[in-house]
Amino acid sequence: MTLQPIIAARGVSRSFFGNPVLQDVSIALLPGRIHALLGENGAGKSTLINLLSGALAPDGGEIAIDGKVLRKLTPSEARRAGIAVVQQELSLTSELSIAENIGLGAFPRRFGLVDYATLARKARAVCALVGLDENLSTPVGDLPLGRRQMVEIAKALFREPRVLVLDEPTSSLSAHEADTLTKLLHRLRQAGTAILYISHRLNEVMRLCDYVTVLKDGKVTADRSLQGVDAAGLVRLMVGRDPGDLFPKWTPGKDCPTIVSVAGFSCGLLRDIDLDIRRGEILGIGGLVGQGQEDLLLGLYGALPASARQAAFNGTQSLPASVSKANALGLAYVPADRKREGLHLIHSIAWNMMLPHFGHASPLRLRDRAGERELARQLADRLSIKGDLTRQVQALSGGNQQKVALAKWMPSDPPILLLNDPTRGVDVETKREIYVLLRRFAAEGKAIVLSSSDTPELVHLCDRVAVMREGGIARMIEHRELSEEAIVAAAMGAEPARSAA
Repeated sequence: MTLQPIIAARGVSRSFFGNPVLQDVSIALLPGRIHALLGENGAGKSTLINLLSGALAPDGGEIAIDGKVLRKLTPSEARRAGIAVVQQELSLTSELSIAENIGLGAFPRRFGLVDYATLARKARAVCALVGLDENLSTPVGDLPLGRRQMVEIAKALFREPRVLVLDEPTSSLSAHEADTLTKLLHRLRQAGTAILYISHRLNEVMRLCDYVTVLKDGKVTADRSLQGVDAAGLVRLMVGRDPGDLFPKWTPGKDCPTIVSVAGFSCGLLRDIDLDIRRGEILGIGGLVGQGQEDLLLGLYGALPASARQAAFNGTQSLPASVSKANALGLAYVPADRKREGLHLIHSIAWNMMLPHFGHASPLRLRDRAGERELARQLADRLSIKGDLTRQVQALSGGNQQKVALAKWMPSDPPILLLNDPTRGVDVETKREIYVLLRRFAAEGKAIVLSSSDTPELVHLCDRVAVMREGGIARMIEHRELSEEAIVAAAMGAEPARSAA
């Protein structure tokens, strides 16, 4: 018996300002199936999600729910039909509690008022499904990024969806949280929920999903079962050619003098660690989520209070006391949450690229706008950011936004780059471009500190990896000893496996 899709898009198209983003795209989400939606950044995945959730209307084609074609799907109709979307960029309110965020827009009511007792009971039930054991009255703004992601998923489950759309749901989750989500998705599939799963982690897609639709340049290039397809085959479907080597060839650095040295460094979760950072190397920071990786970067950058028995930063003998002092010492920081912390979304691409440059401009001298435009164009060419640089940066795909977040530091040529998960939510081809760029920076003598939740990234890209555990460095692993097994063993407090003699 052929199952009827809960929701289907048939031959839909959508353009923005005359530029086609989707062209004759069809997709059908069936009950009890985990359906992968793949494509490079800018392929049209977000636009398709917005069409299926009623946030946008197609220019052509049709949307059908339970076989009934709708003249126009609105967000309220989509919610009534049981369609819930967990976007990559979270839609939570920091000041509200976990329970209030979970029920936002669907509060149970009693006598016209919010029924907080029922809200707490229902919120507690969905929190149990996603492994959230925090106090429900905790403000969401007090939670780390991974826990906020779980609140967002709980918020979608609160509506008891028939269709659940997940956009990069594990990009900020710990291994334990990702495992909890995997078990939850299997239960939802068995209960007949249709799940649309978007991820750039192809091993995750192969493990979880039954079926795949691939978009390239706004068109469907594949719509098929995943049976008999491997990860390399998926990459070929996405980029139109063999994947080749994702990572540039590693070569040892030459003459790598220390540029940053701290002894007895403490900041946030970190307690009394010693660390040297060398010119011309990529130093990876790994470990389970929440072991002090971000505190290390923010403490070195002067964004969190920190202390050390001894410190040497690019010729000075003290820790930077503020971000401005860190910038003056040649440090630059690219945060994991590019939309909230790395970019001004309503401003143009060029304006964002020039932002650190504005701080060096004299208030008594007029801005050289023609020079700024030329510099922005050169940066865009170097990082392959195409199109009109006067567009708002929020109009870009996630991968291109990440390139802008990196590009803005290039005019000041900082010798020390602190990068927090720089390829989070970025497609395979853009990852490759970023990896090549980072190795080029290292070859030029820059010191790069790369905190990443992507273990293969640490193994193949870094010269050394400091594995964090419980606020300390559990192990420093040199490149010749790097492996996923060694990093995971150190993160879990286990002895690495020894090869047979």
